[in-house]
Amino acid sequence: MGRLVSTEGLTDDQTEILKLVRQFVEKEIIPVATDLEHKDEYPTEIVEGLKELGIFGLMIPEEFGGLGESLLTYALVVEEIARGWMSVSGVINTHFIVAYLLMHHGTDEQKQKYLPKMATGEVRGAFSMSEPALGSDVSAISTKAVKTDDGYEITGQKMWLTNGGSSTLVAVLVKTDEGDDSVYKNMTTFLVEKEAGFGETAQGVTIPGKIDKMGYKGVDTTEMVFEGHKISADQILGGKPGQGFYQMMDGVEVGRVNVGARAVGIANRAFELGIAYAQQRETFGKPIAQHQAILFRLAEMGTKVETAHAMVVKAARLKDAGKRNDVEAGMAKMVASEYCNEVVEASFRIHGGYGYSKEYEIERLYRESAFMLIGEGTSDIQKMIIGRALLKDYQL
Repeated sequence: MGRLVSTEGLTDDQTEILKLVRQFVEKEIIPVATDLEHKDEYPTEIVEGLKELGIFGLMIPEEFGGLGESLLTYALVVEEIARGWMSVSGVINTHFIVAYLLMHHGTDEQKQKYLPKMATGEVRGAFSMSEPALGSDVSAISTKAVKTDDGYEITGQKMWLTNGGSSTLVAVLVKTDEGDDSVYKNMTTFLVEKEAGFGETAQGVTIPGKIDKMGYKGVDTTEMVFEGHKISADQILGGKPGQGFYQMMDGVEVGRVNVGARAVGIANRAFELGIAYAQQRETFGKPIAQHQAILFRLAEMGTKVETAHAMVVKAARLKDAGKRNDVEAGMAKMVASEYCNEVVEASFRIHGGYGYSKEYEIERLYRESAFMLIGEGTSDIQKMIIGRALLKDYQL
């Protein structure tokens, strides 16, 4: 292990967890990742291995059968997993966000019902805000839950569900129009139970087939169609309607730390591949690493990986301390995703023509890195969040 992405001040437990995860990545993920990715095959055996390691319950409290670890530990684990194959970290991320929403916003009954089974991976989570015509404007959602005599009835179409097929519990943001003047107080998060798979997975719930993507393969990304899905009011996250937007934004905030960590993992792997290839490939009678142009490129790549890692660690530690980290999470996500793409492209250039071949791992990373620019909000959205917060803090 090189000197990059090391983290000071970790506990013995954190160090041991990261050691085990890194060993798992080296042995079980990296050797098969590119083949599975090219086949767009779900990593069933890898997921089962992560269950055995307790990763699905990493942040779930011990009282519910989890490991009770911090957001920092989770972010560092995600870096390691994404270094092996980013899609696997996606399998974990949406599950983690649903567990986080339950831990911080769920009723006692909801926590008791779902968290123990989520800790073991028996219940698998996904969450859904986006819709086909929505983009980044969450306030414009049109999927609606209408009150009935015995609960609610949901109708509408959701988009871009990671784990849409493999999940059995989906946190879904919908409009409820409870009469408040603010559009943000007329949204509610429902906990929708369904069967794993595709087609009609619950009464009034259809999961069409997987969306074919440029990268981020293996993991199932889907739509979710509601046609009069009947659901009890007990399935409202927290038991009270109108809180959904604020709950989801809290989840997305920690999700941005996750995406930042994923980007660091990809960038770190791209750096490793680039610096190794630069020492093996020779031109003009010497390894290309000895040419100044390549040496400068490697220096810039390493610096960007280290910078992104430090920002992700800071954002995670702030959240763990109970402080607001919207600005820091936005900065970490923006910098990590942009640097990830720059580091991957630099490594791709170092590989030359071989980087364009599917036999080389950098080809996969090149396609995967693009998704980091979009997940949990684009860089432009992060800039809006960061800029507005800074204006408020530095208001004259």
